[in-house]
Amino acid sequence: MLRLTWSVFLGCLLAATATAAAAASATTRRPNVLFLISDDLTLTALGAYGNKICRTPNLDRLAAQGTRFTRAYCQGTYCGPSRASFMSGYYPHATGVFGYTSPRPAIGDRATWSQHFINAGYYAARVSKIYHMGVPGGVEDLGPNRDYHGADDPASWTERFNTPGPEWRAAGTGETLENNPDGSKPVMGGNTFVVVEADGDDEVHTDGKAAAKAVELIRAQRGRDRPWFLAVGFVRPHVPFVAPRKYFEPYLPYEKMVLPEKVAGDWDDIPKAGINYKTSVNMKMDERRQKKAIGGYYACVSFMDAQVGKVLAALTEAGFDDNTIVIFTSDHGYHLGEHDFWAKVSLRDESSMVPLIIRVPGKRPAVCDSFVELLDLYPTLAGLCGLEVPVRLQGKNVARMFDDPRHRVRDTAFSVAPSSKGLLLRDERFAFLQYQEDASGGIELFDAVKDPRQYTNLAAKPEYAGVVAEYRAKLTAKLAEVRASDLARK
Repeated sequence: MLRLTWSVFLGCLLAATATAAAAASATTRRPNVLFLISDDLTLTALGAYGNKICRTPNLDRLAAQGTRFTRAYCQGTYCGPSRASFMSGYYPHATGVFGYTSPRPAIGDRATWSQHFINAGYYAARVSKIYHMGVPGGVEDLGPNRDYHGADDPASWTERFNTPGPEWRAAGTGETLENNPDGSKPVMGGNTFVVVEADGDDEVHTDGKAAAKAVELIRAQRGRDRPWFLAVGFVRPHVPFVAPRKYFEPYLPYEKMVLPEKVAGDWDDIPKAGINYKTSVNMKMDERRQKKAIGGYYACVSFMDAQVGKVLAALTEAGFDDNTIVIFTSDHGYHLGEHDFWAKVSLRDESSMVPLIIRVPGKRPAVCDSFVELLDLYPTLAGLCGLEVPVRLQGKNVARMFDDPRHRVRDTAFSVAPSSKGLLLRDERFAFLQYQEDASGGIELFDAVKDPRQYTNLAAKPEYAGVVAEYRAKLTAKLAEVRASDLARK
């Protein structure tokens, strides 16, 4: 009887020890990472950033729960260079990736952002566009033999999933807005402003399929021991502006859309290189078409927001909220008629700034006005998850901002527009834009305090000659710093 009692006691002790060990393991398990990225999204389209028309309830809720950054800048103002930069951890001038290629040839066997997590024991999956993929061309559903991976990097993922959709070929009511003044052109593909009020439900389309796959993957992680890194790329609101018809309804009739303020002679004081590649003039978009472009863009933002909502709901339902860091951003911003500019590529704030929302379990909601760059994501998330932060990375660990949103890690943001050989230094006082490294393409200088919408170029004014000289010197020093990376010691 005594032996039996002692056996029972030992059994209970061992069971309690095992339970305590399991609980400790669960407590010390590294956080999961859910990285959500939209394509061609301006922060001015989100309710959390002040938009009163575009409906983005899911992202607004996420912003209210996390830290909303108001001065986040991309490192390249179109998809390829921006994505290669934040995934590799290097500026475009360090890797030489100014187009639509993978950073892998330049970085050699150095670990990319998600690969660094794989090396630390994480499962890492990609859904849809994270590195560059052409939109619509690279994601159009053109059959099972199509290579949908684009400039993806296989070593960055444990698994990867593509979600092709009909894009501009979707059934519905469509109109080509760009270079179609007489209305004779049919709906067409390419990097063209096209609006398609599509038939069918969300999962007909690329982003609807991406959300469904993300939900499936999140549910599949329940009960597994290893932490996970899930990157979900949404292609909207990138053109074509295609979404299920219901998402257009809040923005009809399009005539009620409000265009940005137009200033006579707005381009007179800026260099030719500073005029964006898409304008109301060269796109031949009259006021009706411009308003429809805004309505179509907003519809796509609302559609994308709904897909984000599905993924976040799945995270909650699976019980992962308390141990998952959620990041939402875009690869760059977007013009919606400001200065009569449209789309990306420009170095003005509308194109170079990005929305950035990060929700870290246990951290209080906050708004952070400090300058950050997309390049900071890699080191910051590594630090937050208890991984080594590689000293070679050119970004900065901004994790302290989640405890103190007034904390600063940089005074200036740096971005490039490769197509115009444009370079941007942006600080609290000035936005300095230089075209060509020798400034042969011209210079723009805007007072960010007195002229936040960047209407008056001060570069040619004699009283600002000293400021221009100062920022040219700063830019030269920044380029030297960026190029002095470990990539030069391959």
